[in-house]
Amino acid sequence: MRRVIKLLGLLAFAGLTACSWFKDVKNPPAALVEFKQGVAIKKVWTASIGAADDFVFAPVAVDNSIFAAAANGKIYRFDAATGHEIWRVEAELPLTAGVGADATTLAVVGSKGVLYAYDLNGKLRWQVRASSEILASPVVGGGLVVVRSLDNHVAAYDIADGKRRWVVERTLPPLILRSAAGMTIAENLVFAGMPGGKLVAITLSSGSVKWEATVGEPKGATELERVADVSGVPAVYGADICASAFQGQVACFDLKSGVKRWSKSFSTDAGVSVDERFVFAASDKGTLNAFSRSAGLSVWKNEKLAYRRLSAPVSFAQTVAVGDLNGYIHFLSREDGSFLARVSTDGSAILATPMVVGANVVFQTKSGEIVALAID
Repeated sequence: MRRVIKLLGLLAFAGLTACSWFKDVKNPPAALVEFKQGVAIKKVWTASIGAADDFVFAPVAVDNSIFAAAANGKIYRFDAATGHEIWRVEAELPLTAGVGADATTLAVVGSKGVLYAYDLNGKLRWQVRASSEILASPVVGGGLVVVRSLDNHVAAYDIADGKRRWVVERTLPPLILRSAAGMTIAENLVFAGMPGGKLVAITLSSGSVKWEATVGEPKGATELERVADVSGVPAVYGADICASAFQGQVACFDLKSGVKRWSKSFSTDAGVSVDERFVFAASDKGTLNAFSRSAGLSVWKNEKLAYRRLSAPVSFAQTVAVGDLNGYIHFLSREDGSFLARVSTDGSAILATPMVVGANVVFQTKSGEIVALAID
């Protein structure tokens, strides 16, 4: 049976977990292939901040800083260019997700659904308790901190005092991935991927649902076969927003109206990335794919990283960068998917979506290494 979720390795069903059901014993990770290096990659800086434990932590960039956190409750601010540590603080509780930030406010989530808001100097402003546990990074914008909790509530809190401004509630399907599916803010909307395969656009100021689109349609005879949750973080480029679902599709929609531009049958628990020409996605079987952004046509496919539990890929200069279960970062040609370079990190899995910050691409590993890489 295929591995159901890379992020945490377990499923939530009636409050129980079923880790052992989904270990992929028939399909071991593909061996790394040899290739002629096509680009030179250099490590610009690294930092060690603490392990992710059973959660997924991704850094965030604001202006010239990178903010990152770890399960031990420590939160860091680094200079994005040099990796110099500007400050660190520690939350009262262990943390369960990465950070969200805008130009004034930093937000993290702790155990038991506690949401913390700090100013960018690391001073705590307020803390509140959400309706249930939170596994995805909060997003910050429009004077609000927005979180999606495991009970399928999307809630917004005022950045000034933590007062809840609105909440959108959805019914949970019988069986869901215990995942860190994230959110994105653009055009005064917050886009949230939901269990059951729905992508929802919510008006940031009021909490009204502007549109809803289908990324994954539950199908099959069993509840397991009908799991079709949106995965990763919805990706925005220009007038498009693209998303993916486990046992569902990769699809792109009009940002403002939700009208579907195209969709392809696809299964991933990692999410997608978008650039001016392509949509990139890694399947749950480890196939890395590029689709044309305009029409969804298959441009290339690389199957040589099979079952290496890939992160979401990211477009980086002339390459596509993606991490794997052993902490390797692979750089492939953006044009044809051929291997160009490979870099090792601390040997632990790379689960979070990488991010491009200026001339660098930044990854966070499960054991807590932050690494910034550049093309030399």
